[in-house]
Amino acid sequence: MTTKHISYATSSPYRPSRPGRRRALIATAVALALTGAGVGAWTFLAPGPGVHGLADGAVLNGRKAAQVSAYIDAETAGGKDKVRATLDGAVVPIKAEGTRLKLAIPRLTEGKHVLVVEGDSSLPFASYREVVGFTVDTTAPDLKVADPEIKNVTDPVIVTGKASTDAKVSVDGKEVPVDKEGVFKITVPKGTPVVNISAVDRAGNLTAKAVSTRGRRPMIRAAHITAIGWGDKTLRTNVLALVRSGKLNAIELDVKDEDGEVGYASQVPLARQIGSAKGYYDARKAIAEIHAAGAQVIGRIVAFRDPMLATAAWKAGKRDQVVQTPEGEAYAGGGHYGKLAFTNFADPTVRKYNQDLAVEAAQLGFDDILYDYVRRPDGPLSKMRFPGIGSATPEQAITSFVGDTRIAMRPHAKYLGVSVFGIAATRPKEIAQDIAALVKVSDYIAPMVYPSHWGPGEYGVANPDTAPYKIVQRSLADFARLAKGTQTEIVPWLQDFSMGSHYGPTQVAEQIKAAEANKMKSFILWNAGARYQGAALQQIASH
Repeated sequence: MTTKHISYATSSPYRPSRPGRRRALIATAVALALTGAGVGAWTFLAPGPGVHGLADGAVLNGRKAAQVSAYIDAETAGGKDKVRATLDGAVVPIKAEGTRLKLAIPRLTEGKHVLVVEGDSSLPFASYREVVGFTVDTTAPDLKVADPEIKNVTDPVIVTGKASTDAKVSVDGKEVPVDKEGVFKITVPKGTPVVNISAVDRAGNLTAKAVSTRGRRPMIRAAHITAIGWGDKTLRTNVLALVRSGKLNAIELDVKDEDGEVGYASQVPLARQIGSAKGYYDARKAIAEIHAAGAQVIGRIVAFRDPMLATAAWKAGKRDQVVQTPEGEAYAGGGHYGKLAFTNFADPTVRKYNQDLAVEAAQLGFDDILYDYVRRPDGPLSKMRFPGIGSATPEQAITSFVGDTRIAMRPHAKYLGVSVFGIAATRPKEIAQDIAALVKVSDYIAPMVYPSHWGPGEYGVANPDTAPYKIVQRSLADFARLAKGTQTEIVPWLQDFSMGSHYGPTQVAEQIKAAEANKMKSFILWNAGARYQGAALQQIASH
């Protein structure tokens, strides 16, 4: 016998039929059944029970896909035994739950899906078929935003970017227009340090970025002082006097030093656990005092030279946190730092510890974070092992660490600097400091171009220690070349101490002039004892 189907009504999602429509369907079905006698039986596609909880055309993200609950009305469906359901052709189990029938949707994968629910209608000579097409999309939308180029800090800042074409873009919570290619352009009021940009696609997937709108790090002229040194009234007073006289506009104060000690009472859990939070100074009080004097505060974090963390980790059996020899022993740090001196820059715990300190310092009010010892130890790479580094090179691992820190700090609108060896400009693999890569993930590079630290003949200078202008000018030219085309500043560390040759005001001033010859107006002076020669310094013009 031939069965014929007439499509009377289908809808998705389900729209209940009105009583008049239902009666008309019954009457029509009876009439057709009678007149059709002898030519085969007729059946009709009637309105279905409707699939609830999953709409036709829906786009689900990962969370919604994992929580999807689809069901149909048991009475309209005619009971569990009269219903059949498939998802992408595979049978979907049906479970009765009171007045409804629940469809046991399996775990959904990325992509398009088709759910079909069909069965025999309670109407005579009729059946129904519901088709629901939907998509699972767990991929976050693209969002690319270029760091704005700021030529004049008094002008509004223009930020441009591009997002996935199906995404809605918001800046600081306000939706902005996006063209058909996904491109957007916004103007940020002057003085805004950071904007938060987000893109949300149809599925609700989110990509967010914090974008600095400050531009280049403004000129800084700073001097270094240790955490313990800041507690010495004489040293502190002398450094602040250089600020008040208009010769310096910043002070570099140690957050974590070469011994692994944190100068203030840090609340970072690992710092408290290993006993590195010493509390030599009150961070908020010190910052307030420096700001009141008219200077900014640079927080120096000695990153991977950290005897306190290395020792604690080794004793606790967490040896992957320490740079090792190929035999699995602690690497001796090039022979002059000690056996447990260098932590492993590829280890997630080590990286997070330093990044947590950077973020905490930013929250406390430090204006800049300046990493030091953000490198591998000295010595042949073949003698070292970095557990967890995988296929990355040491240079790549160091660069990614700095980049991750910059992202973590951006909501706090602080600058991030990186102290590097002078030789890093021409020998990036020597200690894993790739300047061409680091300028892309930091606000400034601080090369240590101390004349006393260069070997004879470097840059064609027979005795660099006695030729401060030549060696500083020539070495910084390489850093200027590598930073060209970026907004990253070069802020050199300059020598205000004697190591071999005597260094007085003249030798310090020669280095400052050499930096200026490379259009570098910023610098940081180093003297381990924080005893600086003010006679070498000129008053800052804008003071």
